[in-house]
Amino acid sequence: MLPISISIVSCNEEINLARCLASVRGLAVETIVVDSGSTDGTIAVAEKEGAKVIHQKWLGFRDQKNFALQQCTQEWVLALDSDEELSDKLREQIEAFFKDDYATYAGASFPRKVWFLGKWITHGDWYPDRKIRLARREACKWVGSIEHDKLQVDGNILRLSADLHHYSFPSINRYVEKINVFGDAYLERQKSAGKKWSLGGNVFRPIWRFIRCYFLRLGFLDGFPGLWIATGIAFQTFVRHSRTYEEEHKS
Repeated sequence: MLPISISIVSCNEEINLARCLASVRGLAVETIVVDSGSTDGTIAVAEKEGAKVIHQKWLGFRDQKNFALQQCTQEWVLALDSDEELSDKLREQIEAFFKDDYATYAGASFPRKVWFLGKWITHGDWYPDRKIRLARREACKWVGSIEHDKLQVDGNILRLSADLHHYSFPSINRYVEKINVFGDAYLERQKSAGKKWSLGGNVFRPIWRFIRCYFLRLGFLDGFPGLWIATGIAFQTFVRHSRTYEEEHKS
C-alpha cells in the first residue's frame, strides 16, 4: 500500500461510492469518508470497503473537503469525489509515481473525463478538465467558490496523462437540476461584488460559450452529446446572467 490517505466526502452516494472505492481498493494505507447524513446504503458501502467513516454536518464543498483533509494521517492525500473513479491506467501511473522521483513533487494532476449520454466526452469544455487531486497533505488546501472548489498545492506539480473518470451527470434531468444551483451561487457572488446586470453580457456571453465549446474546442466531434453539452452550457450561462436582471427588477 502507498503512503496515501484517500479523502472522500459523501451523502447518499451508495452506487457512486461503491464504484469509487472499488477503483482504489488496496491502493492506500487509509481511506477517509466524511459523510453529511446519508440515509441510503452509503455508510455500509464505505465500511465494507474498510473506510473510516466520520459524520460531519454539511459545510459546503470547500469547507467539507478541508475538514476531510484534516482527518487524514498520511504524508500524501488522494482527494476524490464520490462520483469519480481511477481508471486502470491512472492507477498504474499513480503507483509508478511513488516508485520513481515523487519526492521532488508536491502533487500531481490528471485529466478528468465525463461519462454522459452513453459515451465518454473527449472534447469541448468538459475535457480535459485537468485537476490536481494527489498532493502532500501539508502542502494543500481546498479553495474556491461555493459551487467551484479546487485543490491548491504549494510546490511542483507533475502532469500525469491518464484519465480520472467522472460520472457527474447520470441523466439530462440531473444537469438541468444543477442549473438553478449554479444560478443561485452566481447571483450571490454578483451581489457580494456589487456588480450590475448587463444586456451585452446576458446576450453575447451564452453565444460565445456555445461557439467556444462546440467549434473552437471541437465539441462537435462528440456527436449529439457534444451538441447537447454546448447548448446546455450556453443556456446555463443565459440563466445565470438573467438572475441578476431578475434580482434588480423583482419589485
